[in-house]
Amino acid sequence: MSEIDVLNVVAQTDQLIDDCWNRIGVQGDKQCPLLARHIHCRNCEVYAEAATRLLDRYALMADEQLEAPLPVEEDSGRSMLLLRLGEEWMALATACLAEIAPTQRVHALPHQRARALQGVVNVRGALVPCLSLTQLLGLAPAPVVERATRSLPRMLILSAGGGPVVLPVDEVDGIHRLDPARLHSDRNGAEFTLAVLQWRGRSVRILDERQLLSAVDRSLS
Repeated sequence: MSEIDVLNVVAQTDQLIDDCWNRIGVQGDKQCPLLARHIHCRNCEVYAEAATRLLDRYALMADEQLEAPLPVEEDSGRSMLLLRLGEEWMALATACLAEIAPTQRVHALPHQRARALQGVVNVRGALVPCLSLTQLLGLAPAPVVERATRSLPRMLILSAGGGPVVLPVDEVDGIHRLDPARLHSDRNGAEFTLAVLQWRGRSVRILDERQLLSAVDRSLS
């Protein structure tokens, strides 16, 4: 299937997905006759079917996506987002990052396709797949620990092969430039890892964004 054929199929799929929740549902004029029974759009089979079509479209785009080289930064350090998952600090290249958003409710889907798939999140009226970064990286769930400083969880919106995906994280420190000369050291054979660096008193795991995005595509295909 050519790229034009893929785009045509995606366009047809978009036409078949009626975002009625934005028109006559809880985010619209609330005139939908099904609201009396379902109370909220997230409980409606139409909403669930739309989410399933979204995942089908994502899988189609991911299968046909051509791998492009990552942009090379000319500055003295590589731009990376520092984030926390449980008690572990990680860094992810901002090249694959589309947005950082406040946490929102994740709507579970019937017949989940993969362990990492938590459901979908409504991002400005559009349904976006939400994946567990803990599951993608194969980590054990971290115990809840009271922290001395208050931290706010965030949702990362990544630009993956088939479209945007959401990855919830426990904390975001900000965007920093890390020395590219050290990014391929101290890997210790860990999957999804380019390096483990000591940075500002923290042990930071540098994530391999290519492996991560590939795992995202596999989870949604």
